[in-house]
Amino acid sequence: MSLSVDTSTKTRRILLALTLAFAVSACASQIDAGVSAEPDTPGFLWGLWHGFIFPWSFIGSLFSPDIAVYAVPNKGGWYDFGFFLGVTVLGGGSFFGSKSRKD
Repeated sequence: MSLSVDTSTKTRRILLALTLAFAVSACASQIDAGVSAEPDTPGFLWGLWHGFIFPWSFIGSLFSPDIAVYAVPNKGGWYDFGFFLGVTVLGGGSFFGSKSRKD
């Protein structure tokens, strides 16, 4: 008797996980009013900055309703990409948790 899961069961699990992921993502929606093409609207660089300062902005937003962690309206995809990079790359992301200790 083998304890390992055969290939067809693994394939079924992967297909089920992908199907569930697509079903959940189909429920997501985005408000178009949050995207603007005005010249003063935050774009990639502001998204990068807002992502970098996210931890401090979040803490500040708990104490003051005037502090927001995400700019709305913004330029859309480029702002989102900058925000993502700011949080994950500049803000440390998973880098600090991935360091292994050498004993």
